[in-house]
Amino acid sequence: MTIIIPNNITASASTSPPPKIALVTGASSGIGEATALRLAGAGYTVYGTSRRGAQAGHQPFEMLPLDVTRDESVQAAVQALMDREGRIDLLVNNAGFGVAAAGAEESSITQAQAIFDTNFFGLVRMTRAVLPQMRRQGSGRIVNIGSVFGFVPMPYMALYAATKHAVEGYSESLDHELRSLGIRVSVIEPANTNTQFDANLLEPDAKLDAYRLARNAVTHRMKALVESGDSPGVVADAVLKAAMAANPKLRYTAGMRAGGLQWLRRFAPAGMVDAGIRKNLGLDEPPASSVRAPVRGQQHSQ
Repeated sequence: MTIIIPNNITASASTSPPPKIALVTGASSGIGEATALRLAGAGYTVYGTSRRGAQAGHQPFEMLPLDVTRDESVQAAVQALMDREGRIDLLVNNAGFGVAAAGAEESSITQAQAIFDTNFFGLVRMTRAVLPQMRRQGSGRIVNIGSVFGFVPMPYMALYAATKHAVEGYSESLDHELRSLGIRVSVIEPANTNTQFDANLLEPDAKLDAYRLARNAVTHRMKALVESGDSPGVVADAVLKAAMAANPKLRYTAGMRAGGLQWLRRFAPAGMVDAGIRKNLGLDEPPASSVRAPVRGQQHSQ
């Protein structure tokens, strides 16, 4: 896709550097809103996006309409920013949605594709839209909001975890491709964050009774983890750190829980990590309905 730079955009005659221009997707609430506020407070000129494109009101940033699953919407949002500013220094790919706990088998292929279309391919669309301008500038930062579920498994959220694993692989590969062009890519890895992100989770479209008890147990556990999770500001701080670092790292964990999981994944024996995941989610606890009453007349072995 081609982004057109208006002819009336000229360099400032001021000796002080102009503010850097940031675009934050999914900025109407939660991590995206906290990130947009943090960047604005640090001196960036910030544009947020949401599907509705509602104005930010008293917020110190403008909102643009954007649906990351539609090429024409991505093109229009980036073009609108270029019409106003003539450059883009930072893209924060945050737009995405959560998926309710369910067995991987409980989502149809159509639903699996829809999850990837937003959580992964939406990020790819946005990246492709801004890269031509960043290459012309010879500079730019792309910060992708990943998850600890991009480096540890998450049973009963397999498709969501798969999108986050994809973000990790894409980001690391892309950083190598772009580094010599003056562009850097980083991934932010939060654990459970206490936002409304989980208020409208995508429910599986092919539920099976075989997974009902485990699904309910994991749902209950995940709700508790979210309620005790970090604030969105913790993630926003990590984004700002990645955006402003002279030599940015590829990965930034956000919060103590995320840092602890990263340490375990890197240094703990694989068997210990595996057992810890199963214990934490209660996957090896026998469901109540599995304790079956003896059939009448059946003899018990002694």
